Amino acid sequence: MARVLVMYKTPKDAAAFDKYYFETHVPIAKKLPGLKKYEVNQGCVVSPAGDGGVHRIAILHFDSMAAIQAAFASPEGQAAAADVQVFAPEPGAVQILMFEERQV
Repeated sequence: MARVLVMYKTPKDAAAFDKYYFETHVPIAKKLPGLKKYEVNQGCVVSPAGDGGVHRIAILHFDSMAAIQAAFASPEGQAAAADVQVFAPEPGAVQILMFEERQV
């Protein structure tokens, strides 16, 4: 399995961010081909030191890195990527990481 981890910094208007994210962005992103599961945090995101400055974390599950690459190369993937710039346009507002998972 492979994952896409998306971390969104705390926005100036969290309520407006969440409204757009859940009503507009999530439906777009859920159309990604090969997407197996879409998870987001419930409640605050904190670090051991306290507030981590992160408002929303999304974890998207795919079968493989190849499936992730195919998903984001698709028209649906291009639409999802472009939409991020609508609600999180500030430099550094979003960090996207992709990885293969391994059970230990």
